[in-house]
Amino acid sequence: MSTPARLGRRLIQLYAGLTLYGASSALLVRAGLGLEPWNVLHQGLSELTGLTIGVVSIIVGATVLLLWVPLRQRPGLGTVSNVFVVGLALDGTLALVPDARTLAVRVPLLLAGIVLNGVATGLYIAARFGAGPRDGLMTGLHQRTGRSIRLMRTAVEVAVVVTGFALGGTIGVGTVLYAVSIGPLAQLFLRVFAVPAPAGDKPVAAGTPERAILRP
Repeated sequence: MSTPARLGRRLIQLYAGLTLYGASSALLVRAGLGLEPWNVLHQGLSELTGLTIGVVSIIVGATVLLLWVPLRQRPGLGTVSNVFVVGLALDGTLALVPDARTLAVRVPLLLAGIVLNGVATGLYIAARFGAGPRDGLMTGLHQRTGRSIRLMRTAVEVAVVVTGFALGGTIGVGTVLYAVSIGPLAQLFLRVFAVPAPAGDKPVAAGTPERAILRP
């Protein structure tokens, strides 16, 4: 694959993945059976402030990105795009998908949201344009403290879930199902959407998002 074609594919994967990530998160919101950890916090803050969950996601993402400075993490195009595209896609999908009132609808929405979230994660990570702001926080804490990524990820995500739940965010069976399935799903789709790196290609952001997400 030529360099322009490879770059074009990577850009398509990046923005398709981020858009799908926001859309899949919206399906989890509509299912109402439990959200992924960070969206528990976003939903709780949305309840507190009256802002949409997508706008809160953008604000939190930008705030987390500021924490990269003392952690000496280097953002890439994917990092900055993640902040805005996911939140916009989340709100856009919520505007299109109505509330689900029966389990016969909510359970398929939950399952579809989790699987599509895994697809989206594989797409945007494989594009290799840099870690998302939250993933970079995990790897940055790992590098600065010397603690394992598993510990850093667990500590951060427990904190955001507890805080989000206290503010009114939704946790439930979907939260648990997401936690146990997203790693294997993302790893599968990371292989499916992998773009071969040319010889001498340099990373666009510090840290290794694959480790933060797939091998904690």
